[in-house]
Amino acid sequence: MQRQNQEIDPITLEVLRGRFDALADEMEHTLLKASYSSIVSEAQDATAAVFDVKGRTVSQACAIPIHLGALSELGKRFAETYPKGTAEDGDLYLVNDPYAGGTHLPDFGMASPVFFQNKLIGYVATMTHHQDIGGAAPGSASTDVYDHHSEGIRIPLLKLASAGKLDTDIIELLVANSRSPHNMRGDLYAQIAGCRTGEQSMAKIFGDIGVDTTTRGIDALLDYGERLTRLAISNVPDGEYEFSDWLDNEGLADDSDPVKINVSLTVSGSDVKFDFTGTDPQVRAAINNVPSSSISCVYYAIRAITGDSAPNNDGCFRPISIFLPKGTIVNPTYPAPVNARGVGICRMIDAVMGVMSKAMPDKMNAAGCGHANIFLAGGVDGNGRRFTGALGGPLRSGMGARPQKDGIDVADHELSNVFHVPLEVTEKEFPVRYQRMQLWTDSGGAGRSRGGLGFEAHVEWLSGNAVLSVRGERHKFQPWGVKGGLPSPVCHTELLDSDGSVTTVPAKIVQPIQAGQTLRYWSTGGGGYGSPIERDPELVLDDVLDGRVSPHEAKQIYRVAIKNSSIDVEETSKLRARS
Repeated sequence: MQRQNQEIDPITLEVLRGRFDALADEMEHTLLKASYSSIVSEAQDATAAVFDVKGRTVSQACAIPIHLGALSELGKRFAETYPKGTAEDGDLYLVNDPYAGGTHLPDFGMASPVFFQNKLIGYVATMTHHQDIGGAAPGSASTDVYDHHSEGIRIPLLKLASAGKLDTDIIELLVANSRSPHNMRGDLYAQIAGCRTGEQSMAKIFGDIGVDTTTRGIDALLDYGERLTRLAISNVPDGEYEFSDWLDNEGLADDSDPVKINVSLTVSGSDVKFDFTGTDPQVRAAINNVPSSSISCVYYAIRAITGDSAPNNDGCFRPISIFLPKGTIVNPTYPAPVNARGVGICRMIDAVMGVMSKAMPDKMNAAGCGHANIFLAGGVDGNGRRFTGALGGPLRSGMGARPQKDGIDVADHELSNVFHVPLEVTEKEFPVRYQRMQLWTDSGGAGRSRGGLGFEAHVEWLSGNAVLSVRGERHKFQPWGVKGGLPSPVCHTELLDSDGSVTTVPAKIVQPIQAGQTLRYWSTGGGGYGSPIERDPELVLDDVLDGRVSPHEAKQIYRVAIKNSSIDVEETSKLRARS
């Protein structure tokens, strides 16, 4: 064991970093493999983290960046509420209250204290998005609610287990409030398994490396994360920058006013400040975001410029200050509804990345699709079987174009980072058939680098009746381009009846659907980067031959003439000369 005044040598420090990263990953893998609902087992909407005895984040599994701020905040609250002398070996703590450190009600945070040789050494935590926790609409994440208490069961920070004895009454209470009780029970026990796995592995790290060395190593890892983050920030030009983006509407009426997200960035040496002054007030619908959600946008943006070299811990966030005006959509007052927070947070990250692109235009991507394809369904099929959950397929669509590369087609990106639930899984869980799921031609913003394409989907309802909570966006405001890159098109959703009539579906609505109807939606791609006429004509030809770009757009936007599957060099030269 090293003496207290000795520094941690680099090799030991890297070993510690690897052990703690592996610990968080092991917890997450346990959680994902043991969970029942497809939103966790397939989409992997869950994460895990490790905290020291002060509640500081030591490591977090590389799962969902949207949980960065939430788990950091919850770690501190676990340590404050159940510190040394209060926490007992075998405890489990549970919370989902967004106004007490949570994100939105479906995200259950669960933690357990970790002891080694009868001494409290830290905490481990798991967070899972539960498929249904009650509330006004199936899936518990509809925009169409007016009050936080209509969104589902609300859990303050409490003990789920005391000294190893599980309070099964709390489990039964939660299960009774879910439309998918089997999944609720299974996912809760999966979270418990993840925490218990983390307890054993964290204690083993302290046993293998030593309490003194590991404790000082944690401080050194946080300092290391801070140094690397400050190094990355110091490469951003000092100055003040500002950017705004808009949500289509508040979510309760399609003709309501757009909602503005405004953010200013001040860079001074190795410190940054993000100020959301100028953002619109909180809205009636459930697209508001509490601070633990909002700060994750900023944390993600800074982590994006530090890359993989920096450890994923609280030290990375020390150079960052954030101001979230009270009573706005990024910091609402209780009891504003928040369960459809993903709608608002998509635009918040666009605004944050937009202001970063003002400061670093040669390094930042154009806007991604800016929304999530979430269709929450609940009902009864033709055989009387009840179902509740989210339709599968891609959650996000096109990624924004990169400075030197095209955006990736139909890829989850930025804050969510979840896997696509296979269509076959959805067809097994719901009375539906996917008639079409294909890339949407011309949906990527034009540019020297093209935005990643979005997609088109047709979903036929086969039997029974259901209620869809539609949570769309970018139906009015296009994802933006960078340095002359063009925006991608807006999204579109409609319902096709068996008689051939078509009804346009607003981006955010609770919509009945029945057998014989077909849900059709077009999810946009990412914005472009650089002027379209700077794009290599050969790349334009490849896009046309692959069906990503139409011959019409190739000629009108890229100024490339395609004839007989080849570039008409003479005509292309004339077109580009006139641009």
